[in-house]
Amino acid sequence: MTTPQPAPGRPPAPVRAAGCVLWRRRAGKLELCLVHRPKYDDWTCPKGKAEEGEEPYDTAVREVLEETGHHCRPGVRLPTVRYTAKGHPKEVAYWEAEATGGAFVPNREVDELVWLAPDRALARLTYRHDLPLVRALLTALAGS
Repeated sequence: MTTPQPAPGRPPAPVRAAGCVLWRRRAGKLELCLVHRPKYDDWTCPKGKAEEGEEPYDTAVREVLEETGHHCRPGVRLPTVRYTAKGHPKEVAYWEAEATGGAFVPNREVDELVWLAPDRALARLTYRHDLPLVRALLTALAGS
């Protein structure tokens, strides 16, 4: 996917991406899924760039499956995260999503996956802009 070039005098359009804060319950305890991307040496929630014409929800579901091997059932929309990556604005739409089955197989994008209690997930996340997503998930699940 090429990054569109802005018209002179206009800021560039943001790169569109989407993902999920993937969760499950094991023995009655909540666990969150984090992925390790060797290219960036980071721990984050599964996410990725939208394909041409793809809706954010569809991007989120596709990226979760590609990066984690898990199918999911998205629920509440979480905050959109905005930041700059490689000099370009990026906008990532997120949903909370329950894992409904599958198995992780390491791949070129993601070499490790962990399921952690929320407090351990908060401590492991690489980027500060991911922290509010976990808090929003906990609020969404408390309300359901």
